[in-house]
Amino acid sequence: MEQDTRLIPATTYCTHYHIEYSFLQSLQEAGLIEIYMVEAESFLPESQLSSLEQYTRLYHDLEINTAGIEAIAHLLRRMQALQDELSFLRQRLSLYEAGQHLDH
Repeated sequence: MEQDTRLIPATTYCTHYHIEYSFLQSLQEAGLIEIYMVEAESFLPESQLSSLEQYTRLYHDLEINTAGIEAIAHLLRRMQALQDELSFLRQRLSLYEAGQHLDH
């Protein structure tokens, strides 16, 4: 864990979102989040709150289980990688087309 990482008590998160701590544990077991132990207390890195809130909405509002959330997270990561690749290729194509115009 980086020294600059801000931590939020897991109990605070659970109380705020009305979820059981076992849900956080299942996300950790699935490799979707990290839970840090400091002096026998569980904490969540602030940097993963956005993803955790998304997983919580899927679980709480749409009643999707951890396995489903894991599959959705994988698909979202894959979609982001494809979008990044598309942006990169579009940028390369623009450079290529600009070079072609200079040749004429």
